[in-house]
Amino acid sequence: MSEPFVPIRIAVDARRLSEGEALRFRLLLDGVEREAFAVRFRGRVHAYLNVCRHQLQPLDFGDAHFFDEAYDALVCCHHGARYAPETGECVSGPCRGSRLTALALEEQDGALWCLGRRESPGPPPR
Repeated sequence: MSEPFVPIRIAVDARRLSEGEALRFRLLLDGVEREAFAVRFRGRVHAYLNVCRHQLQPLDFGDAHFFDEAYDALVCCHHGARYAPETGECVSGPCRGSRLTALALEEQDGALWCLGRRESPGPPPR
């Protein structure tokens, strides 16, 4: 049985995460410390574990750069897998059809909190 998740604050002021920007953070999930990231895409913030489904490497080079030049996909810097920012679904590349592990977020008193794994594979609720 997994340990209960303790919410963590990942940004003091969620408004500081501008459109197209990302931030990296660490969290304890299922008793294991993991890397994760949050990105703002089309006005909404989405968060995922920072692990490509192809070879379980981080998507970025540690620089919080996740979007491609066209700004329409999150891209793994190692093998080019492309993920839909809203859902984490791999839309092209070696792991097509798989999904990034989505994380639940909540804005509370202006701060952005991670609440653990998101249950639904679709976009977060409005």
